[in-house]
Amino acid sequence: MGLGIKKLTPDIGAEVSNVNLTGQVSSALVDELKDALDEYSVLVFRDQRFDDDTQTAFSAKWGPLETTVYKREGDGGVPVANITNVDFQTNTIFPPNHPRLKSNSGNEMWHTDSSFKPVPAYCSMLSGREVPPTGGDTQFATCRGAYEAMPAGEQLQLDGLVAEHDYGYSRSLVKGYQAPKETLSEVPPVLHAVVRTNPSNGRKNFYTGSHASYIVGWPVEKGRELLRYLVDKASKPRFVYIHKWQQYDFVIWDNRCVLHRATAYEANRYRRIMHRTTVAGVGPTVNEAGAASAVA
Repeated sequence: MGLGIKKLTPDIGAEVSNVNLTGQVSSALVDELKDALDEYSVLVFRDQRFDDDTQTAFSAKWGPLETTVYKREGDGGVPVANITNVDFQTNTIFPPNHPRLKSNSGNEMWHTDSSFKPVPAYCSMLSGREVPPTGGDTQFATCRGAYEAMPAGEQLQLDGLVAEHDYGYSRSLVKGYQAPKETLSEVPPVLHAVVRTNPSNGRKNFYTGSHASYIVGWPVEKGRELLRYLVDKASKPRFVYIHKWQQYDFVIWDNRCVLHRATAYEANRYRRIMHRTTVAGVGPTVNEAGAASAVA
């Protein structure tokens, strides 16, 4: 039986069935899934009972894996990011106002993973190991759908623009949180094209999110106004898929053209354990002169 693919919304997302990703996965199947990701931008799989070893093995079939940035809790520099409110040393929920919870709250802003790195991410893969009974949804927004719906004149105004992406800037927006200096030195600000093109199908999208700080060559506040405007365009209900997690759901999304954000839940009451792997991109989105690449 071949893959079952069911669109989740007209503009973004598909649920994929008839497949077990935790066992032996052929390169032909990975290629088929990559094609589906190019088409739908977000792929949802139910009942995929991954552990870290099987998730890492599957993810690595898509390309080189990123490692996590420095964290005070000591789980940086590894391929599996633990996005959780649980202290694994004590197996209890972190107390209110713990730095880990404040850091996690930054994920509630619209963003794309690793846009603060010189080579931004290709795709992320998130495994729902423990999920709360209510809340804690993940919202996904298609910047490709929003770009394609823009008037041609607006699209032209974005061509050639370059934005600085800065982890320090995005975390400065989180009230009461200060990013560790070790993290900031690991990921200094980088430049990325505002318009990116999918190399497989030639479809374009704008590239923004909470890490995008300003437009190069523009007054800072004017650039931030444009970047916020683009986020607002992409996050219109038409362009958003809301994933309500069930245990062992597995979701893959295309960071090149999709924004996402977590939604709040009772983090002092319910456990939430999500394990993410991230596949690295293939190159920078600007050339050595700082100009947008033709295909990014």
